[in-house]
Parts: sequence; C-alpha cells; structure tokens
Amino acid sequence: MIHSTKKGQLSVEILFFGALTVVFITGLVFLAVAFFQTASRGVNRAQAFAIAEAGVEYYRWHLAHAPADFTDGTGGPGPYTHPYYNKDGVEIGQFVLDITPPSLGSTVVIVRSTGKVNADPSIARMIEVKFAVSSFARYAIALNNSVRFGEGTEVFGEIFSNGGIRFDGLAHNLVQSAQQSYDDPDHGGANEFGVHTHKTTADPLPPAAVPDRPDVFMAGRNFPVPALDFTRITQDLASLKAQASSSGLYFASSTAYGYELALATSGAYTVYRVDELTPRPPGCTNTSNEPNWGTWSVESETSIASGTLATSSIFFFEDDVWVRGQVGGRRVTVASGRFPDNPSTRSSITVNTNLLYTNYDGTDAIALIAQNDFNVGLFSDDILRIDAAIVAQNGRVGRHYYQAPSSQSQADKCGPTTNRARITLYGSLISNQRYGFGFTDLTGYLERVLIYDPNLLYSPPPSFPLTSDEYVQISWTELQ
Repeated sequence: MIHSTKKGQLSVEILFFGALTVVFITGLVFLAVAFFQTASRGVNRAQAFAIAEAGVEYYRWHLAHAPADFTDGTGGPGPYTHPYYNKDGVEIGQFVLDITPPSLGSTVVIVRSTGKVNADPSIARMIEVKFAVSSFARYAIALNNSVRFGEGTEVFGEIFSNGGIRFDGLAHNLVQSAQQSYDDPDHGGANEFGVHTHKTTADPLPPAAVPDRPDVFMAGRNFPVPALDFTRITQDLASLKAQASSSGLYFASSTAYGYELALATSGAYTVYRVDELTPRPPGCTNTSNEPNWGTWSVESETSIASGTLATSSIFFFEDDVWVRGQVGGRRVTVASGRFPDNPSTRSSITVNTNLLYTNYDGTDAIALIAQNDFNVGLFSDDILRIDAAIVAQNGRVGRHYYQAPSSQSQADKCGPTTNRARITLYGSLISNQRYGFGFTDLTGYLERVLIYDPNLLYSPPPSFPLTSDEYVQISWTELQ
C-alpha cells in the first residue's frame, strides 16, 4: 500500500493565516492607540480651553478689585503666567495673560488668555475678551426730570428719564422712564403713563392697557425701569479743574462776562475774554420768569490766549463760556464751574454757531460739561449743528423762551431770531432739569434732530463721567 503526501502545504497555510492575524491584531492595536491618543488629546484640549477661560474669569475678578491696574498687580510688562491646579491641589497647567490697557479716550481693556496643560505641552487654547466701563453718554438723551418732546422732534438713540416723558415726535429707539405714572405738568387731569404721547390721538389713562404706538415709538417704550444715579455726574468738576490746572488749560474768573473758546481743525485753539453781550431788543423781556434769562450772545471780545491742543485735552473755565469751531483728530473736554459751589453763581456753557467733528469714526470727541445750564442763545444760527456730549449738571439743556414779534412790528418783543429753523445735536444730551429748544407757540427751533453717537459709550471724551467703576464683557472670541 503506497501513501503519497505533499510536504509543507499545511505550514504555508498556517503562516499565511498567522500573518493575516498578526496584521489584523497590529491594526487593531494601532487603531486603539490612535483612538486613545485622539481621546486623550481631546480631553487635554478641553482642559486647556477651561484653563484659558479660568484666566479670563481671574482677570475679570482682578479688574473688579483694581480697575486701574493693567499689569496684573506686578507693575511690570506681561505676559503674566499663573499656575492652574485641580481640586486636589496638583498643578495640571497654566494660563498666560496678555493685557492691552485702554487706548487714549477709551475704557476698553483687551485680555488674551492662553490655556496650557502639563500633560501635553503642544496643546494651547487662546481666548480674547474685551472688557469696558460704559460712560454716562450711553443714551441719546438722559434726564433727571419730567420732560416733553414736542412735534417736530426726531430722536435717533435711546431716551431715558428719571421723571415722566411725554413724547409727541418720532423716536427711532427705545424710550424709557423710571415712573409708572405721573402728573404731566403740560396736561390737566389724572396721572398719565410714565411714557405717553398726545400725538394725533392721546394715550388712554392708567390703568388701561398701554397701546402700541409704532408711529411715535418705533422701537417701543419701557416703564418703569430702575432710575439712573445722577449724583455721579455732579462729583467730577473739581477733578476736571485739577486736571486742567496741571496742563495749563485752566482759566480763572474773567472779571467780565466769561470766555469764548474757538477750536480749529489744525488743533489750534484761541481763548477770548467776553467783554460785552448782545443786548436784548426793545420789548424783549423775561415773560416766563426763567432763571438766568438773557440773550446769551457775544457782542465783543478780546483774544487772551492761544495754543495747540494735545490729542486729548481738558479745558476748565471758572466762569461762563461760549464754544465754537471744529476739531480734527482731537478729543476735548470743556468744563465750566465756579467754586465753592453756590446755586446762585453756577456757570453755564453756550453754543450759538456750529461746533463740529471732522471724523465720525470715534477719533474726534467733544464734551461740554456745565455746572448749571447748557444754552443756545437768542442770536444763534438758523441752522445749527452741535457735535458733542452735553451735560447740564444742575440746570437744563435748551434755549430760553424768547417772545416772538407781533405781526405789526419786528421791533417789539425779541425780534426775528426768536424763530429758528433746525438744530441737530449729534452725540449725547444729559440734563438734570427739563430739556427743550422749541416751544408750543412755535418759537425756538422748529425742527429738532437728536442723533446718538455710539462711539461715546466706551470711548467718551477725556474724564467724562462713567456709569460705574465696574467692567463688563463686551466681546468674546476664540482665537486658537
């Protein structure tokens, strides 16, 4: 009996399938290792991101306790590295802070936080956050008293009042009041809504439902809301005086009627002593018994000082002051006040001719901070534009009531400049008392246009009052 075999056949098959098995197992091992590495790297990236966010929160806390410190408490340049510990007190990474302090005229702080983990030094996550303090010029109009906006008034920007608001013009943004209801001094009868209108059809009286009036309040109305703290804007004049004194832009009492400041786009400025005011026309009298009534218009003056503005400048006049001209690439604060503070001697600021920016991208800024009133005088331009953040700390922003001439004679009463065509205010208006440039008998400015400058919110003029000392986050960006 003969047996025949094929030597080596089984060994080849075993080697083949064994090789396949090794390749398969090796692939699984590599896949498992890769999956583990990916998962581990993902965990480390998430940990690095959490560490970067911890750095942001740390510096938010630091600014709350030291709002003027942008060196992480070191007094030296950054970046600033902080260890990061887990719950067991073991250091597992670090966050590195790069801090950019506010630029001139801004309150915006830029914090860039980079998170790193010790488990994988190749991983880094970066977050950039901007913190800022809002200025008091966050509204187109902010008032500490009840107010009436007549027909012919158009406002672009938010309106806020601690008193009630009657609005008969056109508001493109939100109108807010701290009052639920109030007794409107311009209208008899029962209390009315904190924000209401008499345009075309008067609003019903409380407790009726508040009607939707998009023809007046395009973005709506809101009341009551928490009141604004106006005491913050009455505390800064002494500080402004000290700053102006140190820079040589302080002017004591003129011993005359006050000063006029003329600004030029070149950066040049000229200060004049006001020697004489334009007298009132015959028959022009203070029929409304307004305090500080007058023409508030300059008749003659004498040049007493001149110079060139720094990029950021503060003028302080311990007297009444008139302002005119145009700035270009400059940020200017003009303040007026008499000390010691006495209600009977408080000073005012007046603008009768155009006061303008050249650049409307936030480069230029003007603040006019009056201890008492902000005025537009009797002999003001028929078409007047004022680019500024205007503050009347204790008085009002507006124009005095000048009685119109009779149809028989232009010589009696207050003359032809009683009636003006249009005033445009670009910036922000802050008034302690009632605001107004026009009156119900159509005297004053027939058309009033108020436009908010959004650059004033976080980039106000030098030393402009702020709403608080607290920084808020205004942007968040993941960079890496």
